[in-house]
Amino acid sequence: MSQNVITTNHSNESDHWDIEIKAKPRLLDIDLKELWRYRDLLAQFVRRDFVAAYKQTILGPLWHLADPLATTLTYAFIFGFVFNMSTNEMPRILFYLPGISLWTLFSNTLLSTSSTFNANAGIFGKVYFPRLIVPVNVAVNSLIAFSMQLLLFIVLVIIYLIAGANVRISWLIIFTPLITLLTTLIGLGLGMLLASVTNKYRDLSKLVSVSMRLMMFATPIIYPLSKIPEKYRWVIELNPMTNIVECFRYVWLGGNYSVSVIGLIYSIVIMIIVMVLGALVFNKAEKVAMDLV
Repeated sequence: MSQNVITTNHSNESDHWDIEIKAKPRLLDIDLKELWRYRDLLAQFVRRDFVAAYKQTILGPLWHLADPLATTLTYAFIFGFVFNMSTNEMPRILFYLPGISLWTLFSNTLLSTSSTFNANAGIFGKVYFPRLIVPVNVAVNSLIAFSMQLLLFIVLVIIYLIAGANVRISWLIIFTPLITLLTTLIGLGLGMLLASVTNKYRDLSKLVSVSMRLMMFATPIIYPLSKIPEKYRWVIELNPMTNIVECFRYVWLGGNYSVSVIGLIYSIVIMIIVMVLGALVFNKAEKVAMDLV
């Protein structure tokens, strides 16, 4: 790509400075060093969003726990006691809660990132900072919420262990941070890919939201993967979140769950692809975003 460079030199006895104006590559110009230089701004964004989300609420950040716990109890009653859906002999609360929490981490990261340009048009038009800070901020806030839910899950696991439940924790729980990061990055990458599209066609945001609700049922959250007929299971396994949820349940609960190494590699490959493409497309879209908002 051709570049136009204008350089001005100034010198005297006391100082020397250069001004260089150049056309930057539109696609591959992702300056991670610049993102690091603005880390203090990122920290301020994280704090602002965390505080604003629960300002003037009764429970405050405890909503991070109340929401998935209420959903878990609802699923346990409807799918467990009403429809008697199998959880592979695992306590229903321990079965549903990790799937719900992981899905919430994934979907919230994706949905919030996909609306980056529309939701931040005001500040984008007034102040310069690396636009990638906004998706990263979304991911960090989602991770904070998930961390609280993970602590709740660990407490419940300990309670059930003391009560003698059929729970077998694996030493592989040391990989829990990697499972969490994998979930977050898939949501972040897909969100950045969709951000450039929803910025131009705003009604697609509603389609993305509906698609996420439907996709949840294509993920083994309310049912174990082992209950899907073998000939149809490959369809569910195309969903990268399937292997992540199953892996999390295996390392924390044991039982009849298993880890598919090939499935995890597939999810990692998907993560790399969507993160690379998402960052490149997002970087290109930010240059014309304000003209479309």
